[in-house]
Amino acid sequence: MLVARPALVGFRVIDAFSRVTRLGEGLAASGRLSDAAMDRTILALKACADKMGRNRVTHARLVATEACRRADNCAEFGERVFAETGLDLDIISPEEEAALALAGCASLMRPGLPWALVFDIGGGSTEVAWVDLSSGSHDVKGIQSLPLGVVTLTEHLGDRLFSADGYDQAVEAIAARLAPFDQRHGIGPHLVDGLVQMMGTSGTVTTLGALHLRLDRYDRTLVDGLDLGFADIAAVTRWLHDLTPSQRAGHPCIGPERADLVIAGCAILEAVCRTWPLNTLRVADRGVREGVLLGLMREEQEA
Repeated sequence: MLVARPALVGFRVIDAFSRVTRLGEGLAASGRLSDAAMDRTILALKACADKMGRNRVTHARLVATEACRRADNCAEFGERVFAETGLDLDIISPEEEAALALAGCASLMRPGLPWALVFDIGGGSTEVAWVDLSSGSHDVKGIQSLPLGVVTLTEHLGDRLFSADGYDQAVEAIAARLAPFDQRHGIGPHLVDGLVQMMGTSGTVTTLGALHLRLDRYDRTLVDGLDLGFADIAAVTRWLHDLTPSQRAGHPCIGPERADLVIAGCAILEAVCRTWPLNTLRVADRGVREGVLLGLMREEQEA
Protein backbone atom coordinates (compact mmCIF):
# COMPACT_ATOMS: atom_id res chain seq x y z
CA MET A 1 0.00 0.00 0.00
CA LEU A 2 1.13 3.54 -0.76
CA VAL A 3 -0.45 6.74 0.54
CA ALA A 4 0.67 9.88 -1.27
CA ARG A 5 -0.12 13.51 -1.94
CA PRO A 6 0.21 15.14 -5.36
CA ALA A 7 3.36 17.19 -5.89
CA LEU A 8 4.47 19.61 -8.60
CA VAL A 9 6.07 16.62 -10.32
CA GLY A 10 4.51 13.25 -9.52
CA PHE A 11 3.63 12.71 -5.87
CA ARG A 12 5.09 12.58 -2.38
CA VAL A 13 4.68 9.32 -0.44
CA ILE A 14 3.55 9.91 3.13
CA ASP A 15 2.93 6.31 4.25
CA ALA A 16 3.54 2.79 3.00
CA PHE A 17 2.87 -0.79 4.01
CA SER A 18 3.97 -4.14 2.60
CA ARG A 19 3.41 -7.73 3.68
CA VAL A 20 3.82 -11.07 1.91
CA THR A 21 0.57 -12.99 2.39
CA ARG A 22 0.79 -15.62 -0.39
CA LEU A 23 -2.82 -15.23 -1.37
CA GLY A 24 -2.39 -17.72 -4.23
CA GLU A 25 -0.85 -20.45 -2.09
CA GLY A 26 -2.27 -23.82 -3.16
CA LEU A 27 -4.36 -22.24 -5.91
CA ALA A 28 -2.76 -24.20 -8.74
CA ALA A 29 -3.82 -27.50 -7.18
CA SER A 30 -7.28 -26.55 -5.88
CA GLY A 31 -8.45 -23.73 -8.13
CA ARG A 32 -9.51 -21.88 -4.99
CA LEU A 33 -8.10 -19.39 -2.50
CA SER A 34 -7.57 -21.22 0.77
CA ASP A 35 -9.17 -20.04 3.99
CA ALA A 36 -5.74 -19.56 5.57
CA ALA A 37 -4.48 -17.46 2.64
CA MET A 38 -7.63 -15.31 2.69
CA ASP A 39 -7.32 -14.85 6.46
CA ARG A 40 -3.67 -13.72 6.13
CA THR A 41 -4.51 -11.31 3.35
CA ILE A 42 -7.53 -9.81 5.10
CA LEU A 43 -5.42 -9.27 8.23
CA ALA A 44 -2.95 -7.30 6.12
CA LEU A 45 -5.76 -5.36 4.43
CA LYS A 46 -7.14 -4.40 7.85
CA ALA A 47 -3.77 -2.83 8.59
CA CYS A 48 -4.01 -0.97 5.27
CA ALA A 49 -7.51 0.26 6.07
CA ASP A 50 -6.35 1.52 9.48
CA LYS A 51 -3.49 3.45 7.88
CA MET A 52 -5.83 4.88 5.26
CA GLY A 53 -8.15 6.09 7.99
CA ARG A 54 -5.37 7.69 10.01
CA ASN A 55 -4.07 9.44 6.89
CA ARG A 56 -7.58 10.62 5.90
CA VAL A 57 -7.34 9.13 2.43
CA THR A 58 -9.88 10.66 0.04
CA HIS A 59 -9.25 8.60 -3.14
CA ALA A 60 -8.29 4.94 -3.16
CA ARG A 61 -8.18 1.90 -5.39
CA LEU A 62 -7.57 -1.68 -4.28
CA VAL A 63 -6.39 -3.84 -7.17
CA ALA A 64 -6.10 -7.62 -7.21
CA THR A 65 -4.23 -9.62 -9.83
CA GLU A 66 -3.53 -13.20 -10.90
CA ALA A 67 -4.57 -15.12 -7.79
CA CYS A 68 -8.01 -13.51 -7.85
CA ARG A 69 -8.30 -13.77 -11.63
CA ARG A 70 -7.83 -17.54 -11.43
CA ALA A 71 -9.66 -18.44 -8.23
CA ASP A 72 -13.15 -19.94 -8.42
CA ASN A 73 -14.03 -18.27 -5.13
CA CYS A 74 -12.73 -14.78 -5.94
CA ALA A 75 -16.24 -13.30 -5.51
CA GLU A 76 -16.50 -14.82 -2.04
CA PHE A 77 -13.09 -13.34 -1.17
CA GLY A 78 -14.13 -9.90 -2.42
CA GLU A 79 -17.26 -10.02 -0.29
CA ARG A 80 -15.21 -10.95 2.78
CA VAL A 81 -12.74 -8.14 2.11
CA PHE A 82 -15.51 -5.55 1.88
CA ALA A 83 -17.39 -6.88 4.91
CA GLU A 84 -14.31 -7.06 7.14
CA THR A 85 -12.26 -4.06 5.96
CA GLY A 86 -14.61 -1.76 4.04
CA LEU A 87 -12.28 -1.97 1.02
CA ASP A 88 -13.74 -2.65 -2.42
CA LEU A 89 -11.69 -5.18 -4.39
CA ASP A 90 -11.03 -4.42 -8.08
CA ILE A 91 -9.79 -7.45 -10.04
CA ILE A 92 -7.82 -6.14 -13.02
CA SER A 93 -6.87 -7.85 -16.27
CA PRO A 94 -3.29 -8.83 -17.16
CA GLU A 95 -3.29 -6.01 -19.72
CA GLU A 96 -4.23 -3.40 -17.15
CA GLU A 97 -1.75 -4.84 -14.66
CA ALA A 98 1.07 -4.48 -17.20
CA ALA A 99 -0.09 -0.98 -18.15
CA LEU A 100 -0.14 0.13 -14.51
CA ALA A 101 3.34 -1.29 -13.91
CA LEU A 102 4.58 0.56 -16.99
CA ALA A 103 2.96 3.83 -15.88
CA GLY A 104 4.51 3.47 -12.45
CA CYS A 105 8.08 3.06 -13.68
CA ALA A 106 7.97 5.11 -16.92
CA SER A 107 9.96 7.99 -15.43
CA LEU A 108 13.00 5.70 -15.16
CA MET A 109 13.15 5.07 -18.92
CA ARG A 110 16.41 6.04 -20.61
CA PRO A 111 15.98 8.79 -23.20
CA GLY A 112 17.18 8.08 -26.72
CA LEU A 113 16.21 4.41 -26.94
CA PRO A 114 12.99 3.97 -28.96
CA TRP A 115 11.90 0.55 -27.64
CA ALA A 116 11.51 -0.97 -24.18
CA LEU A 117 10.83 -4.36 -22.66
CA VAL A 118 9.19 -3.98 -19.25
CA PHE A 119 8.49 -7.00 -17.08
CA ASP A 120 6.86 -7.58 -13.72
CA ILE A 121 7.42 -10.88 -11.87
CA GLY A 122 4.57 -11.36 -9.42
CA GLY A 123 3.46 -14.10 -7.09
CA GLY A 124 1.02 -15.73 -9.49
CA SER A 125 1.99 -14.41 -12.91
CA THR A 126 4.63 -12.60 -14.93
CA GLU A 127 3.77 -9.80 -17.35
CA VAL A 128 6.01 -8.59 -20.17
CA ALA A 129 5.22 -5.45 -22.19
CA TRP A 130 6.78 -4.41 -25.52
CA VAL A 131 6.67 -0.63 -25.68
CA ASP A 132 7.27 1.86 -28.49
CA LEU A 133 8.84 5.06 -27.12
CA SER A 134 9.70 6.65 -30.46
CA SER A 135 6.88 9.21 -30.42
CA GLY A 136 7.68 10.42 -26.91
CA SER A 137 4.78 8.50 -25.40
CA HIS A 138 4.56 4.92 -24.14
CA ASP A 139 2.72 3.03 -26.86
CA VAL A 140 2.21 -0.58 -25.75
CA LYS A 141 2.53 -2.81 -28.80
CA GLY A 142 2.08 -6.12 -27.03
CA ILE A 143 1.64 -7.75 -23.63
CA GLN A 144 2.46 -11.32 -22.63
CA SER A 145 1.05 -12.67 -19.38
CA LEU A 146 2.42 -15.98 -18.16
CA PRO A 147 0.50 -17.74 -15.36
CA LEU A 148 3.83 -18.30 -13.60
CA GLY A 149 5.03 -16.29 -10.64
CA VAL A 150 7.32 -16.94 -7.72
CA VAL A 151 4.62 -18.66 -5.64
CA THR A 152 3.11 -20.77 -8.43
CA LEU A 153 6.51 -21.87 -9.78
CA THR A 154 7.77 -22.77 -6.30
CA GLU A 155 4.65 -24.83 -5.62
CA HIS A 156 4.73 -26.50 -9.03
CA LEU A 157 8.37 -27.63 -8.89
CA GLY A 158 8.98 -28.00 -5.16
CA ASP A 159 12.47 -29.19 -4.26
CA ARG A 160 13.34 -29.77 -7.93
CA LEU A 161 13.74 -26.02 -8.32
CA PHE A 162 16.70 -26.10 -5.93
CA SER A 163 18.62 -28.71 -7.94
CA ALA A 164 20.80 -27.65 -10.89
CA ASP A 165 18.90 -29.81 -13.38
CA GLY A 166 15.45 -28.79 -12.15
CA TYR A 167 16.37 -25.12 -12.18
CA ASP A 168 17.79 -25.31 -15.73
CA GLN A 169 14.70 -27.14 -16.96
CA ALA A 170 12.47 -24.43 -15.43
CA VAL A 171 14.45 -21.68 -17.16
CA GLU A 172 14.24 -23.49 -20.51
CA ALA A 173 10.50 -24.09 -20.17
CA ILE A 174 9.77 -20.44 -19.31
CA ALA A 175 11.99 -19.18 -22.15
CA ALA A 176 10.09 -21.44 -24.55
CA ARG A 177 6.84 -19.78 -23.47
CA LEU A 178 8.32 -16.32 -24.11
CA ALA A 179 9.66 -17.18 -27.57
CA PRO A 180 6.32 -16.77 -29.46
CA PHE A 181 5.91 -13.25 -28.01
CA ASP A 182 9.41 -12.36 -29.21
CA GLN A 183 8.72 -13.72 -32.69
CA ARG A 184 5.26 -12.18 -32.98
CA HIS A 185 6.60 -8.67 -32.38
CA GLY A 186 9.96 -9.06 -34.14
CA ILE A 187 11.86 -7.95 -31.07
CA GLY A 188 15.16 -9.70 -31.88
CA PRO A 189 16.31 -7.40 -34.74
CA HIS A 190 15.74 -4.32 -32.56
CA LEU A 191 18.03 -5.84 -29.93
CA VAL A 192 20.76 -6.41 -32.52
CA ASP A 193 20.51 -2.77 -33.58
CA GLY A 194 20.91 -1.56 -29.98
CA LEU A 195 17.49 0.11 -29.89
CA VAL A 196 15.98 -1.58 -26.83
CA GLN A 197 16.14 -1.02 -23.09
CA MET A 198 14.89 -3.42 -20.42
CA MET A 199 13.26 -2.60 -17.12
CA GLY A 200 12.24 -4.96 -14.35
CA THR A 201 9.74 -4.08 -11.65
CA SER A 202 9.30 -6.76 -9.00
CA GLY A 203 10.55 -8.01 -5.67
CA THR A 204 12.88 -10.36 -7.51
CA VAL A 205 14.85 -7.67 -9.33
CA THR A 206 14.93 -5.29 -6.37
CA THR A 207 16.17 -8.10 -4.11
CA LEU A 208 18.88 -9.08 -6.60
CA GLY A 209 19.86 -5.43 -6.94
CA ALA A 210 20.27 -5.11 -3.17
CA LEU A 211 22.27 -8.34 -2.99
CA HIS A 212 24.52 -7.20 -5.85
CA LEU A 213 25.22 -3.98 -3.94
CA ARG A 214 25.92 -6.08 -0.82
CA LEU A 215 23.58 -3.98 1.28
CA ASP A 216 23.27 -4.87 4.94
CA ARG A 217 19.73 -3.51 4.84
CA TYR A 218 17.46 -2.82 1.89
CA ASP A 219 17.69 0.80 0.73
CA ARG A 220 15.22 1.87 -1.94
CA THR A 221 17.19 5.01 -2.81
CA LEU A 222 20.17 2.85 -3.87
CA VAL A 223 18.19 0.17 -5.71
CA ASP A 224 15.54 2.15 -7.59
CA GLY A 225 17.02 3.09 -10.97
CA LEU A 226 20.04 0.79 -10.61
CA ASP A 227 21.47 -0.61 -13.87
CA LEU A 228 22.07 -4.30 -13.18
CA GLY A 229 24.26 -6.30 -15.51
CA PHE A 230 23.22 -9.76 -16.64
CA ALA A 231 26.61 -11.06 -15.49
CA ASP A 232 25.90 -9.60 -12.05
CA ILE A 233 22.48 -11.28 -12.02
CA ALA A 234 24.11 -14.62 -12.84
CA ALA A 235 26.70 -14.16 -10.08
CA VAL A 236 24.08 -13.33 -7.44
CA THR A 237 21.92 -16.26 -8.60
CA ARG A 238 24.84 -18.70 -8.20
CA TRP A 239 25.52 -17.28 -4.74
CA LEU A 240 21.87 -17.71 -3.74
CA HIS A 241 21.90 -21.33 -4.90
CA ASP A 242 24.87 -22.01 -2.63
CA LEU A 243 23.11 -20.68 0.46
CA THR A 244 21.13 -22.92 2.78
CA PRO A 245 17.43 -22.12 3.31
CA SER A 246 18.22 -20.72 6.76
CA GLN A 247 20.96 -18.50 5.33
CA ARG A 248 18.58 -17.10 2.73
CA ALA A 249 15.92 -16.54 5.39
CA GLY A 250 18.43 -14.82 7.63
CA HIS A 251 19.63 -12.32 5.07
CA PRO A 252 18.07 -8.91 5.82
CA CYS A 253 17.42 -8.20 2.11
CA ILE A 254 15.53 -11.50 1.68
CA GLY A 255 13.93 -12.55 4.96
CA PRO A 256 11.90 -15.64 5.89
CA GLU A 257 8.84 -14.57 3.88
CA ARG A 258 10.76 -14.66 0.57
CA ALA A 259 13.47 -17.22 1.31
CA ASP A 260 11.84 -20.07 -0.60
CA LEU A 261 10.52 -17.82 -3.38
CA VAL A 262 13.67 -15.99 -4.47
CA ILE A 263 15.05 -18.95 -6.46
CA ALA A 264 11.83 -19.16 -8.48
CA GLY A 265 12.14 -15.46 -9.19
CA CYS A 266 15.72 -16.00 -10.37
CA ALA A 267 14.55 -18.72 -12.78
CA ILE A 268 11.88 -16.47 -14.31
CA LEU A 269 14.33 -13.59 -14.55
CA GLU A 270 16.99 -15.77 -16.17
CA ALA A 271 14.46 -16.91 -18.78
CA VAL A 272 13.68 -13.26 -19.58
CA CYS A 273 17.38 -12.41 -19.84
CA ARG A 274 18.07 -15.48 -22.00
CA THR A 275 15.22 -14.59 -24.38
CA TRP A 276 16.36 -10.97 -24.71
CA PRO A 277 20.15 -10.79 -24.04
CA LEU A 278 20.54 -7.05 -23.58
CA ASN A 279 23.41 -7.32 -21.04
CA THR A 280 21.82 -4.88 -18.57
CA LEU A 281 18.43 -4.05 -17.13
CA ARG A 282 17.22 -1.14 -15.06
CA VAL A 283 15.74 -2.00 -11.67
CA ALA A 284 12.52 -0.24 -10.70
CA ASP A 285 11.37 -0.24 -7.10
CA ARG A 286 8.04 1.06 -8.33
CA GLY A 287 5.28 -0.36 -10.47
CA VAL A 288 1.59 -1.18 -10.12
CA ARG A 289 1.01 0.77 -6.91
CA GLU A 290 2.65 3.89 -8.33
CA GLY A 291 0.69 3.45 -11.55
CA VAL A 292 -2.55 3.29 -9.56
CA LEU A 293 -1.63 6.47 -7.67
CA LEU A 294 -0.82 8.38 -10.84
CA GLY A 295 -4.12 7.24 -12.36
CA LEU A 296 -6.11 8.39 -9.33
CA MET A 297 -4.40 11.78 -9.39
CA ARG A 298 -4.99 12.19 -13.12
CA GLU A 299 -8.69 11.41 -12.64
CA GLU A 300 -8.89 14.01 -9.86
CA GLN A 301 -7.26 16.65 -12.05
CA GLU A 302 -9.66 15.92 -14.91
CA ALA A 303 -12.77 15.95 -12.71
